[in-house]
Amino acid sequence: MSLDHDAPLDVTQGRLSLLAVCLAAAAMPLTFTGTAVALPAIGSALGGTPVAMAWATNAFMLTFGSALMVAGALADSYGRRRVFLSGALAFALFSLALVFAPNIVIFDLLRGAQGLAAAAAYAGGAAALAQNFHGAARLRAFSLVGTSFGVGLSLGPVASGLMAEAFGWRSIFLAVVAFTGLAFLLGRRSLNESRDPAASGLDWRGALSFTAMLVLFTCAMLWVPALGMRAPLVLTLLAGSVVCLALFIHTERRLARPMLDLSLFRYPRFIGVQLLAAAPAYGFVVLLILLPVRFVAIEGMSEAAAGALMIAMSAPLLVLPVLAGMATRWLRPATICGLGLLISAVGLLWLAMTPVGAPVLSTALAMLVIGIGIGLPWGLMDGLAVSVVPKERAGMATGIFSTVRVAGEGVALAVVGAILAGLIATHIKASGVAGPAGAVAQRLAGGDPGGALTLLTAGDSADLLSAYSAAFGGLLLLLAGITAVTALVVFLFLGREEREAGAEKV
Repeated sequence: MSLDHDAPLDVTQGRLSLLAVCLAAAAMPLTFTGTAVALPAIGSALGGTPVAMAWATNAFMLTFGSALMVAGALADSYGRRRVFLSGALAFALFSLALVFAPNIVIFDLLRGAQGLAAAAAYAGGAAALAQNFHGAARLRAFSLVGTSFGVGLSLGPVASGLMAEAFGWRSIFLAVVAFTGLAFLLGRRSLNESRDPAASGLDWRGALSFTAMLVLFTCAMLWVPALGMRAPLVLTLLAGSVVCLALFIHTERRLARPMLDLSLFRYPRFIGVQLLAAAPAYGFVVLLILLPVRFVAIEGMSEAAAGALMIAMSAPLLVLPVLAGMATRWLRPATICGLGLLISAVGLLWLAMTPVGAPVLSTALAMLVIGIGIGLPWGLMDGLAVSVVPKERAGMATGIFSTVRVAGEGVALAVVGAILAGLIATHIKASGVAGPAGAVAQRLAGGDPGGALTLLTAGDSADLLSAYSAAFGGLLLLLAGITAVTALVVFLFLGREEREAGAEKV
């Protein structure tokens, strides 16, 4: 039995516990979409190199993603309520500290700490909900969690833009404090404690090797624009990442109760769920960071205008996750998820053909199609994740799925950023503009066109805009192709769920 208290939650208590987790879930995307909108202002106020500025977004995603499996294991072992409350309170405190960050180094460190706290809140809260809701009610509950995440994504850019213009960028993090503080108070009142009695504690060697692998790989990708792919530092970091991955796999294979049960990857349905988790990273989430920088720094929009335009892409997440959950009465999840990713690929292709500086309506419509496509599978993903393992391992399932999703977002952002800088450098060289193409591209990709212009010995802002527009379009074409392939694989793998379920009963 996994519950410490035999008494089930009453209706009011169950709703309050769901509201607590939803509030925490809404705060998490708010903290990285808000930072993206305000990144030029943050850079102007705190200074820092392009790499340091990249860590302003990557630090949160990296620690959030790398700590989710650890947080899930801790939740199963030491109590889901305890881990959720600790994470929510720490999330609020670190968010408050960001308001007073004196420089970019402290800011980046606090962003990393914020990610660790978010991992505890998310993994503990989701694992607790998996114990409190069952069957169709569980799917609806997780759909609401997905919708809450969508609310944070939808309202984050515009709210952050308005607050940044009215009160300065530091005010953005006060909204996060409010959400997570209320989540803590509601969770403290409504959540019952539960744990997995068969849990054997935390796999420290697995946790450290996995985290080191992600950190080394992300660092390598962040240095690629400045040093090049063949630089000794980059190659050393990549080699270290491979070694840590091998050590992680070796460690997990030897444990009776590993943090990551590698045997699950023998099942196509489980693989399909993980691919579904990773798909929004490179087809949606990276654009939540790249597009505000493009709108504000390259196209000259105000922060409020850029935030308002971002709603075109994120608004579908307000309603579509719930509608998709209702549609499972008539359509298989595999069909909904595959169709959604295919629609997203069409939107990416459309946006790729929309140059920088195009009319706002054209850009907004392409972004809307991307958001519709991602919104269809968004609310189904969490429910599918916990359905592939026994209920007692809900913390592990949540940890694995969320790690793939969030760590994939951090890795995708680092990789996509490096690709964008590389494409910009290629177009700058082809245009004949005189200057250090790599350094210029790094500044331009990071949203510092003024700094990029000062590095040129020949050329002007029009040349930089042309190179950026061509590179951004090429990047979107690549992302559209990857998303389309993922749609097909997810449809085929998740479509085998009924056959696998039947085989398991034999």
